[in-house]
Amino acid sequence: MEYIPHTPADIEEMLRAIGVEDVEGLFSDIPEEVRRRYEPLGLGPSSELEVREKIERLAAKNRRLTPFIGLGLYDHYIPAVVNEVTARSEFYTAYTPYQAEISQGTLTWMFEYQTMICELTGMEVANASMYDGGTALAEAVLMARRIVGGSKVLVPKSLNPLHRRILDTYAHGAGIEIVNLPFDREGKLVFEDVPKETIALVIQQPNGFGIIEDLAGLKERLGRAFLIVSVYPIPLGILEPPGSFGADIVVGEGQPLGNPLSFGGPLLGIFATRKEYVRMMPGRVSGRTVDAEGREGYVMTLQTREQHIRRERATSNICTNSALYALRATVYLAAVGPEGLRQVALLCLEKAHRLAEEITKIPGYEPAFEGPFFNEFAVRCPEPRDAFERLYKRGIAVTPPEYVEEMGLPGAFLVAVTEKRTEEEFEKFLDALKG
Repeated sequence: MEYIPHTPADIEEMLRAIGVEDVEGLFSDIPEEVRRRYEPLGLGPSSELEVREKIERLAAKNRRLTPFIGLGLYDHYIPAVVNEVTARSEFYTAYTPYQAEISQGTLTWMFEYQTMICELTGMEVANASMYDGGTALAEAVLMARRIVGGSKVLVPKSLNPLHRRILDTYAHGAGIEIVNLPFDREGKLVFEDVPKETIALVIQQPNGFGIIEDLAGLKERLGRAFLIVSVYPIPLGILEPPGSFGADIVVGEGQPLGNPLSFGGPLLGIFATRKEYVRMMPGRVSGRTVDAEGREGYVMTLQTREQHIRRERATSNICTNSALYALRATVYLAAVGPEGLRQVALLCLEKAHRLAEEITKIPGYEPAFEGPFFNEFAVRCPEPRDAFERLYKRGIAVTPPEYVEEMGLPGAFLVAVTEKRTEEEFEKFLDALKG
């Protein structure tokens, strides 16, 4: 409550002027039981030096785990150039580029980001950008309903459960019914009839179990309903992009593109669609144009937020985006290039399959599915919680079994492998399971 420029005398004078006895009186409208005070943090009124010492002692209690954890967020290598460029003050402190004449740098990288996302996904237009992969997916369903109409969305049980929770919340508020679709022994979507009033089919590539789905022919079976594909961007370095299969909207979590795990956030939502639907797309778009003298420049275009147009015509109330993370993704993709992204994807693929093969040699452990996977896979065992705990004690993190069970697969845990994982870490992982 107290800031450096304000002396106790200043604070007393201000309180007297507004007729409040103390700082706590400013919060009298908030019920006493929900107010957060200093005490729960264990700080109390402290000096900067004291606060720093206490926080450092708390931080020292953290355990550094080797992440074999995935479910949308992955521990990929970040080239040094990403931090070097994005730490520049003109990028690091930039805000929404309302004034194009002084925001050409920001608008230019936004345009480059959109172009790269289109190339990656095989789509025609992209925004720049959204909060995270989960909200991007939910906004895609709302966009599909604006175009198609209807009241039902087909969602596989194998969808990332964290994204599923966000979608459930949006759908409940919008009066949309979610129709669950099962998976087969390969871990792939089982898709039969399209109910009346279907808005869209949602499919994840790879899905929540890490299985690579077959997108061929899906759009043709949907008729007017949308095909919405939620992607993990790294395997797109070697997989056919969703746009090639007729996807109407492609979304995804952009954290793996040059962004740290950061304890789970902030994140980056990827959103791309077809040009004919661009005016129904949420978010913001940078466009390239020329001025009166024919000089090339960049501007904000198709601004569909409530701040810019009538509320009933707004496509979204999102009032900002993960701009810094989108910039980091732009620098990352520019640095590694198409061939570098392909190499990263192949390393993840090769290392994951090698570890999976070794795990299944241990008695009691077997692959949960027969289908092809990229860098993430489900392992079935008699006591997944016990295996999870033994890995944790050895300093290794995998996706907890309860998330896997939430997708309809009891008795299993998930393992994700990136290009950063080493042979030494593999040995440690296998020893923990054998133990």
